[in-house]
Amino acid sequence: MPWYLYLALKQLFPAGRKFPFFTAISVLGVALGVMVLVVSTSVMGGFGREIRRWTVDTTGDVQVRADGGINRPADFLAQLTKVPGVVAATPFAEGVVMLEHNLKPSYPAVRGIDVERVEAVTPLSKYIYFGKLDDLDDDSVILSSQLAAAIGARVGDKVEVYSPLLIEALKSDEAYLGRELRVCGIFEIGHQALDSSLVFVTLRTMQDLYGRRGSADGFDVKITPGLDPDEAAARINAALPPALHGHARSWMEINHDLIFILQLEQNMIFFLLTFIIIVAAFSVTSSLLISVVRKTREIGLLGALGGQPRQVAACFCFQGLVIGMAGTVTGLALGATVLTFRDNIVAAFTRLTQSEAAIERFYQFKQLPAHYSASYITAIIVCTITVCTLAGLLPAWRAARLKPVEALRSE
Repeated sequence: MPWYLYLALKQLFPAGRKFPFFTAISVLGVALGVMVLVVSTSVMGGFGREIRRWTVDTTGDVQVRADGGINRPADFLAQLTKVPGVVAATPFAEGVVMLEHNLKPSYPAVRGIDVERVEAVTPLSKYIYFGKLDDLDDDSVILSSQLAAAIGARVGDKVEVYSPLLIEALKSDEAYLGRELRVCGIFEIGHQALDSSLVFVTLRTMQDLYGRRGSADGFDVKITPGLDPDEAAARINAALPPALHGHARSWMEINHDLIFILQLEQNMIFFLLTFIIIVAAFSVTSSLLISVVRKTREIGLLGALGGQPRQVAACFCFQGLVIGMAGTVTGLALGATVLTFRDNIVAAFTRLTQSEAAIERFYQFKQLPAHYSASYITAIIVCTITVCTLAGLLPAWRAARLKPVEALRSE
C-alpha cells in the first residue's frame, strides 16, 4: 500500500481509538443522506409497481375497447388470439349500478366477466378470500371487501341490484324490479379505491342489467412475458378491422398520467434529497480542512522527506473516498432496515396522529409499498462516493500548496 494511502487511513482511524469523533460524524452525515434517498426512491418505486400490479391483475396487459361495443365477442376473440404475442383474451362489460342490502345502498362499479376465460388473463382467484370464483354464476355476485363491510353483506346473503334501466323505466312510467343476486365471494386487492367500489358478475348478468343483448365493451388481453405492452397494443391495433372502431391500449398508456406523475415525483425527490449528501460533503470538507490546519507541520515534514504535492493531495482525497464508501454502505444498511419495518413505522405514526383513514383515502394503499430500483441504487452509490471524493479536493489542494519550509515553521 502506498504510504499516502496508509497515512490517510491512520488519520481517519488513529491508533488507540475505536472510532474517532470527526470520522464518525462525517460518516453518519453521509449515511443519513443515503438512507433518506434509498427510502424515498424505493417507496415511490413501490407505488409505481403496485399500480402495475393491480392494473394488470384486474384488466390485463392490454385492453381493447370499441366505441359502440363488440356485438360478436366470440368471432372477435378468434381474430384477437391470432395476433402475434397474444397469449389469451377475455371479454368484459362494465358500468355502474345501485346495490342495496338491509336498506344500505351503495353505488359501485360493476364488471361483467367470462368466468371460464378470465383466469387465463387476470388472476382474480388469488384475491378472493371468502368463496371461490368458480361459484360465480348468473344469479350471484362477488363483492369487494370494504363495500361488503359497508353494507353488512356476507357470503350467502342476498343483495338487490338496480341498473340505469330503472331510470329509463321510470321515464316511461313502467315498473322495474331490481335483480336479486346472491353474494358468492368477497375479494380484496389491496387498493383502497378498488376494495371499496367494485363488484364482479358474469358477463351475461351484466348484459341483462344493461340490456346489451350479447355484446361486450371490450377485451382484456394477456401478452407473452417480456413483450413490451405498447408494442403488443400496436400489433393488435394493426389487426383490428376498421369497421369495429376499436382501439387497443397498454396498461401503461391507460395509466400514463399517473405513471408520469409518479416518475416525476421520484426524479424530483432524488434531485432534491441529493442536496442532503452535498451538505454532508461540506461537513467532510470542513473536517478535512481542520485536519490540514492542525497537521501543517506534519505535512511540511512529509514534503521535506520527499513527498510529492500530488501524493499529499491524494492522502486527503482518499480520506473523502473512504468516508463516502463507509457512509454509503451504512446508509444502504439503514435504508434497508427502515424499508423492512416501514409498515410498523407508518402504523405507529398514524396512530399518534390519528390519520389512518387519511392515509388510505389519499394514497389508496393499506400498506406502504416499496420497490428497489437498480438504476436508482446505482445512481445513489455513484453520486455519494463521487461527491465525497470531491469534498476532499479543497483540503487536498490546500495541503499540496503548503511549502515544506513554511509549514515546518508553522506554530
